[in-house]
Amino acid sequence: MHWQTTRFRIDLSRPQVMGIVNVTPDSFFDGGRLATTAAAIAHCEQLLADGAQLLDIGGESTRPGSKPVPADEELARVLPVLEAALRLGCPVSVDTNKAEVMAAVLARGADIVNDVNALQAPGALDVVAAHASCGVCLMHMRGTPEAMQLRPRYDDVVDEVGAFLRERVAEVVAHGVAAERIVLDPGIGFGKSVEHNIALLRRQRELLALGRPLLLGWSRKSTLGAITGRGVGQRQAASVAAALAAVQSGARIVRVHDVAATVDALKVWQVAGLAHG
Repeated sequence: MHWQTTRFRIDLSRPQVMGIVNVTPDSFFDGGRLATTAAAIAHCEQLLADGAQLLDIGGESTRPGSKPVPADEELARVLPVLEAALRLGCPVSVDTNKAEVMAAVLARGADIVNDVNALQAPGALDVVAAHASCGVCLMHMRGTPEAMQLRPRYDDVVDEVGAFLRERVAEVVAHGVAAERIVLDPGIGFGKSVEHNIALLRRQRELLALGRPLLLGWSRKSTLGAITGRGVGQRQAASVAAALAAVQSGARIVRVHDVAATVDALKVWQVAGLAHG
């Protein structure tokens, strides 16, 4: 299986590690550490040295309780980092849900749009459909980041997430976006309780029936804190374990902060033959 993007047709026969680059002052983990362009570019270079195959740049926090920022502010954060990252020889994704931002980053050459809102914002689907080949990640989120964690409820979270993603794929393909350009993210921690997230992990293989590659983002999430009792700064081991569990259950891309540790764990997993288990 492959993922077609602007400049790259990504081979997903082996799991891919996507390194997170949060160019925001209020990231739940980075905490503004990469809020300057120079720091963010250096981080991109380090993630690739650590073994990341893709980079994902975000200029607006989507942590629970976060508020949206204006498109011009998001672009001011993202574009200088994007322009540098595009020269590093790897696929570059931009994490945004605004059509205006999508249009601007695709015009600059971004490979992938990673949208927590699954192209539901006005104009977003039109922007992606007008592009010849960019990749897109469609994520499930119930509500908005500002309020999504206020008592989320589902009758069956896996069935409901799957139905939503199936509907979004059909809509996006109907607008002329080739299926090979699409990957899917069930949205761990986005409008879901600890129990919902654990159910998605345990039953993740059911989502393979959607027929598109899965991208999972467990890194440093609060559910891992609930399981381990550890704060966000102490969740590396749990994050790596969750990434391995996701890959073992069929994920083809894992979006992580701890690239080196995740890459090393995947190397051992592959050598052990677990990839075929």
